[in-house]
Amino acid sequence: MDRLERFYKIDQLLKERKLVSFEMFKSELGMSPASVKRDLAYMRDRFNAPIEYDRDANGYRFGAPRTGPRYELPGLWFNASEVLALLTTLRLLGDVQPGMLESQVEPLRARLRAILGSGDHSWEEVEKRIRIFQPERRAGDPKHFGIAATAVLRRAKLWIRHYNRKNDQETEREVSPQRLVHYRDNWYLDAWCHLRNDLRSFAVDAIRDARLLEARAKEIAAAELDAHLGAGYGIFAGKKVEWATLRFTPQAARWVSAQRWHPEQRARSDEDGSYVLELPFSEAPELVMEILKYGADVEVVAPASLRERVATALREGAKAYGNSGSG
Repeated sequence: MDRLERFYKIDQLLKERKLVSFEMFKSELGMSPASVKRDLAYMRDRFNAPIEYDRDANGYRFGAPRTGPRYELPGLWFNASEVLALLTTLRLLGDVQPGMLESQVEPLRARLRAILGSGDHSWEEVEKRIRIFQPERRAGDPKHFGIAATAVLRRAKLWIRHYNRKNDQETEREVSPQRLVHYRDNWYLDAWCHLRNDLRSFAVDAIRDARLLEARAKEIAAAELDAHLGAGYGIFAGKKVEWATLRFTPQAARWVSAQRWHPEQRARSDEDGSYVLELPFSEAPELVMEILKYGADVEVVAPASLRERVATALREGAKAYGNSGSG
């Protein structure tokens, strides 16, 4: 093992066994007496480790903290979720620019890189060897994110020209921004729409133009926002909530059972190995797209309206392959 690994092994032995003999150090580390002594001295001198030798017990132990810097070992010792959190935060901070908190972003990124790449691993090496792909991320104009973020923080109204992909139209409207939401690698603006006189979520990448207004934004209580926009599956939620029941094949169950589709979901495994998932939804399009990803490995059990929408989509899709293989 390399030297940093030995330091962590020494630390582990002292914490777990409380008292460690010199012979045990040699046996566990596979080192010569001289090397053990050098490592113990190095940990005391360089990391301020409070390692003490107890003559009566004939062993080493951790004593009271020493004066000076707090004892702490360097190195990359993160679990999978911690590495993902750090790398994702770095990516998100990079996506913010130019926009809110721009002058504070780079110093924060530098500190995160220092945490991520402390010890024997540079942050460049970590980012090179551990990759995060964002296949569903849509590119938008960064300046519109900055304007939207500024409006959210200043609690100011915002004028936007927004493109609706569903009906292929652009509309101009005034909105009162409430919060920015990062969902499935894309940014959304939750806002009170003064044109529709209701709450709406706008894809930030679909904002074609944006302008801050002087007027104060209408304030919506967080509980109302969550009830309207967070009740059902996906980002496009609403007040009218239905429950979907999906049955996945035993093969698909191996993946789906490890996923969390909604905080209030209910699930069970049947005797044949199939996986039944129940979750609330408000608008079908996003849920339909997710269901279609699983093809024949999922069946919509209820409600009938969702079942028919998925069946229709599958029939229409099958038409495109109707003549496949014909000569």
